[in-house]
Amino acid sequence: MNEDIVKILDGNNFIVSDRRGDVDPSPSVPTGLFSLDTRFLSLWRLSVDGQRLHALSVDDLHYFEARFFLVPGEPTHYVDAKISVIRQRTIGGSFDERLTVLNHQEEPVDLTIRIDAGCDFADIFEIKDVQHKKGHITTIVNEDRLRLIYERQTFRRETVISVDRPAQFDEGGLTLTAHVEPHGDWVAEVHVETIARSGGAKDVRPNVHHMPGEIQQGMEAEVERWLSRAPILRCDSEQLDMAYGRTMVDLAALRFPILTTPGVAVPAAGLPWFMALFGRDSIITSYQALPFTPELANTTLRILALLRGAKLDDFRDEEPGKILHENRFGESAAFEEQPHSPYYGTADATPLFVVLLDEYERWTGDAELVRELEDDTRAALRWIDEYGDLMGNGYISYKRRNNVNGLENQCWKDSWDAITFRDGTLPGFPRATCELQGYAYDAKMRGARLAREFWNDPGYADQLETEAGALRRRFNRDFWVEDGEYYALALDQDGRRVDSLSSNIGHLLWSGIVEPDRAPHLAAHLIGPRMFSGWGVRTLAEDQGAYNPVGYHVGTVWPFDNSLIAAGLARYGFREEAGRIALAMIDASQYFEGRLPEAFAGYHRSLTKYPVEYPTACSPQAWSAGTPLLLLRTMLGLEPYGEHLVVEPALPEGMGRIELFDLPGRWGRVDAFARGRLREQAPRTSIRRT
Repeated sequence: MNEDIVKILDGNNFIVSDRRGDVDPSPSVPTGLFSLDTRFLSLWRLSVDGQRLHALSVDDLHYFEARFFLVPGEPTHYVDAKISVIRQRTIGGSFDERLTVLNHQEEPVDLTIRIDAGCDFADIFEIKDVQHKKGHITTIVNEDRLRLIYERQTFRRETVISVDRPAQFDEGGLTLTAHVEPHGDWVAEVHVETIARSGGAKDVRPNVHHMPGEIQQGMEAEVERWLSRAPILRCDSEQLDMAYGRTMVDLAALRFPILTTPGVAVPAAGLPWFMALFGRDSIITSYQALPFTPELANTTLRILALLRGAKLDDFRDEEPGKILHENRFGESAAFEEQPHSPYYGTADATPLFVVLLDEYERWTGDAELVRELEDDTRAALRWIDEYGDLMGNGYISYKRRNNVNGLENQCWKDSWDAITFRDGTLPGFPRATCELQGYAYDAKMRGARLAREFWNDPGYADQLETEAGALRRRFNRDFWVEDGEYYALALDQDGRRVDSLSSNIGHLLWSGIVEPDRAPHLAAHLIGPRMFSGWGVRTLAEDQGAYNPVGYHVGTVWPFDNSLIAAGLARYGFREEAGRIALAMIDASQYFEGRLPEAFAGYHRSLTKYPVEYPTACSPQAWSAGTPLLLLRTMLGLEPYGEHLVVEPALPEGMGRIELFDLPGRWGRVDAFARGRLREQAPRTSIRRT
């Protein structure tokens, strides 16, 4: 995605256009109007008297609304333009566009307004790899609307285009005539309704259709409500202030309703490719956001428990107790051409589910949810040993059972080339990546607390703690790379250490599986020049065989990864190192207008005046949006202890003052303050209950 692209979204409904507001077919960018993993408009082009328009400016009014200021003709002509066009659009289930034509002349003008419209009804998975549609498209031209319909058996998607003025519809769009008085204006409201049916006459999305104008009012009220409930940040850092504001808006934008459970919403993973429920991404985003918006964790836990695996299914990589990887609603999912309805091909979401539930209770005191999800949590803990341990060696390993289109790497670094030896060669399967063992250790320790305090099962708690201790001892023996003083990225099928130096070691600190005497070595690696670019920690050290600064998981910098690394460093007492990472991330965010992308290149900061964006990075992306929140928690040292919130800040030099008001939790709402320190001074802190 680049600066010439304009995106507005509402959950998994979004439109991507150029700066004119036009949608043209693109081989590299997923332009169009999308909902439920289907493209409902692949062509949407405005012209006046046969001329394309040129953008003077674009206003990003809200995440769901944009306004384009346009004039006819090429850029060299616009100075003498006698008319201009304002194109204001809103998305929220359906799609509305208000066209305003302004006449700047002393004489009236008659104009022909044309919108070329079309739809290929492509599944999101077909955008990168175009396939021949197996259903058929029907175009129906009515006097007052244009209907584009795609049908394949019981799968039906429909785009209906209408306008509040007399228009001539044809198979390629609609034409309007405009008479504009001197210095007057002409306005038309265009409405695009998206309809998704499957096996019945009703739309599968409840309450998705609104009258034009209702969307904007309702969504503005919802944004106001969301932001009014968020903690207030006041700080000296303009970059942090901008990043925090963008984070809260993006998290609001990425929420989408769950079709099977009306009234609840969870964050989609990221625009454009991952506008769906992703188990791991939603869990980590909810963890990052817990001190600020605990309701995200509540709904995420409930929905993932509802959808947890119940049987053995090779196509979906499903197993009893396993937490899903993603859930899709497009054509390929409906006909099982892609295993995404739901798909369980990840090994990390299941232990992380337990981690989030325990952390949620620590923050909120919601014991009722812990008891309600006891069976689901026990099932997740059983999965670790019964299904996750493929090799019978006490470690979570993965190997896909869907050998056609299942994920090869079922950890967060899930691209095919992400897991390599130091020399760049690929290990065989099954693979046991190091961070999975850390997650499993953390899940067992947290599960023990839940069993002892809420499930009245001290025997099970003792068992889990014993298993966690054995796992920690075994892990520190088997994964440690002596000649490098770090933990191997993975073990291969023969138990050999996959000895790349990777950012995964930071997740080990976050989970607590690292022996304390080894933590200093990890901290030195993470902030050393091989791994720390100056903008953040790279996914792979630059002297490793597979390193590529623009490789998806083999050298780029991922903001969410860095947020967990910083939290892990702080857990082991390396607060200054954690602060360096936090400051680097916040510095980087200013070059993306406060919105950290999914990833950016791993080039060293001395080579670039700004972080170089990864070419196909999602933005906004949920766990990148959540990064500033976890960094704030880490810098301020926010930790719940019983009924109290403890604040132990360690702000990086230059950060200055940070004040957070109305942090929600089991303590009610409290305020936390910290002021940056000189090296010889301790920070001044305070906490105030409201």
